[in-house]
Amino acid sequence: METWVDGQPADALSLKDRGLAYGDGLFETIAVRDGFPVMLDRHLVRLARGCQRLTINLDHEAVVTELVTYAGQLNEGVLKLIVTRGDSLRGYAFDPSAPARRILSGNPPAAYPESHAEQGIRLFPCATRLSLQPLLAGLKHLNRLEQVMARAEWRDSEHAEGLMLDQDGRVIEGVFSNLFLVRDGVLITADLSRCGVEGVMRAELLSQAESLGIATQISDITLEQLQTADEVFVCNSVYGVWPVHAYADCHWPVGPLTRKLQTIAHALLDV
Repeated sequence: METWVDGQPADALSLKDRGLAYGDGLFETIAVRDGFPVMLDRHLVRLARGCQRLTINLDHEAVVTELVTYAGQLNEGVLKLIVTRGDSLRGYAFDPSAPARRILSGNPPAAYPESHAEQGIRLFPCATRLSLQPLLAGLKHLNRLEQVMARAEWRDSEHAEGLMLDQDGRVIEGVFSNLFLVRDGVLITADLSRCGVEGVMRAELLSQAESLGIATQISDITLEQLQTADEVFVCNSVYGVWPVHAYADCHWPVGPLTRKLQTIAHALLDV
């Protein structure tokens, strides 16, 4: 697929773009099935929330039109939308009325070993920690150097994902996923008010669990609570749910609640 910039095929970007200069922008990674972007509404809600918080002037109607049209041409795969504040002169100051830039690119469907979903994965204990910044917490902004550094910590095939803590040692998320644990039948995920990304699959699974009468909890998670969990899994909007069977010296079974939510996620993604 050709890359689109502001709705037109393009293979170049202005050197004055603030996304390049400052990471000034947001992005969404969206699974495409049968020519349609999966969980589009949830992606759009998160994008709108991010634009509001960062004061990015995005033409949301144009974004929806372009996403649907581009996904129809891609048909199957992974679509990435990057929104930047557009061009500016040197310096941090910006014009809040300047139109945002929209960049769309497409890739083939993600290929992961079936064992990740069936037998589960082992998490790598990342030394890189997430900085505390409530102003940016939850947003999928373009500043991803912490994740880049964390992902560089392992290169073996034994680990499929890494666990990231914050500066105070709280369990937050995976490098490219959100993390859940189950204790005494309660589905628990981390409070992301200080750092971390509020994933759309995370939001969907919380909603689905509540509709099924499963108790949910958003709270701080310590390593000790993780270690004594009954079940652990990670999720994102591309692969769905992967059970976690090991982290350092800890081991967990692939439990029934993980399997139930995995089935729901896979039905959404049709994988």
